[in-house]
Amino acid sequence: MNVPVGERPRVVCLCGSVRFLAEFDAASLAETLAGRIVLSVGSHRQRDEDALAHLSSAERAAALERLGELHLRKIDLADEVLVVNPGGYVGESTRREIAYARQAGKPVRSLEPLTV
Repeated sequence: MNVPVGERPRVVCLCGSVRFLAEFDAASLAETLAGRIVLSVGSHRQRDEDALAHLSSAERAAALERLGELHLRKIDLADEVLVVNPGGYVGESTRREIAYARQAGKPVRSLEPLTV
């Protein structure tokens, strides 16, 4: 993992369902050990829905929308996207993120083959 002087490591943004927190954690570690800078979900400890459970449904919906937009900005910063998709699962928001990354010309790779 030698990065030439003056060059920065590749930046990878992890995308996928937050139901797979352990897999996000493992992917983050693997990517970091491979010498890449990792952008990921806000928490590897709890799902967004659990972290925001104290909010009203309207506040929770607004917060989830802001988090979704923030994740798109992470994709903007990344050189590539890694989809965390155990069992091939890709939900609606992840599909949106994949489409966004592809439209922006970012390479998209995944833990399991993508069908989207």
